[in-house]
Amino acid sequence: MQMVGLLAVIGAVAGVIAGLLGVGGGIVLVPAFYYAFSALGYDGPNLMQVCLATSLATIIVTSVKSVRAHSKRGAVEWDILRGWGPWIALGAVAGVVAASGMRSVYLQAIFGVLGLIVGLYLAFGRPEWRLGEAMPRGVKRWLTGGIMGFLSVLMGIGGGSFGVPLMTLFSVPIHRAVATAAGFGVIIAVPSVAGFLLMSPDAPPPYTLGAVNIPAFALVIAMTMITTPYGVKLAHAMDPKPLRRVFAAFIILMAANMLRKALGF
Repeated sequence: MQMVGLLAVIGAVAGVIAGLLGVGGGIVLVPAFYYAFSALGYDGPNLMQVCLATSLATIIVTSVKSVRAHSKRGAVEWDILRGWGPWIALGAVAGVVAASGMRSVYLQAIFGVLGLIVGLYLAFGRPEWRLGEAMPRGVKRWLTGGIMGFLSVLMGIGGGSFGVPLMTLFSVPIHRAVATAAGFGVIIAVPSVAGFLLMSPDAPPPYTLGAVNIPAFALVIAMTMITTPYGVKLAHAMDPKPLRRVFAAFIILMAANMLRKALGF
């Protein structure tokens, strides 16, 4: 019952944040899963793999729903998805291979460092920043897409945290970047979850299939479906910019704490 209660709260908060700020739930879910399972005594040597896999499993459901909704509004850049998809998927597969062979402490350190970068961008990034007038092509696209998929799996997140900044830096309008990044989430999550299901982690939490914890997956999906619309309503009722900075500070502190634990302090 303690696990059920904690997971329900985690899912509810992730749903509100996703609706309010347009930030994917993975950046919240991975550390939340880690602290919740650790507090309940399930601190096995592969706990971070379980947290990553379970977060990515939830992203399959939420990203598919998001892509369908954005597609009906004509906001998805399908040419970008087709051009970038194979390289992102290959990077995601490489990420699963790398993550499956890592100790949890290394994955914590990676999450901490990348989480700090995401938090700092949320806090200080500017919509007018540009690196170019069109998305990269050729070798630059292959490398960038592969790295995006690889790092996203090591963090257990979808396409929003890296994909939206990347596309806006290359002059894709923000609403189209958000819509297209949901498609990145599907491309990242499907092959990576398939790989994680083949894992056999040591001492996982109860009812874990491969590296995906089924109760956490089911409860988070159920709660985010309920609470995300409330987050959307709040976003339309107030200025989200100050809340975005507060959330950025929260991400930075959470990532810094994960890094601290990884370094043994």
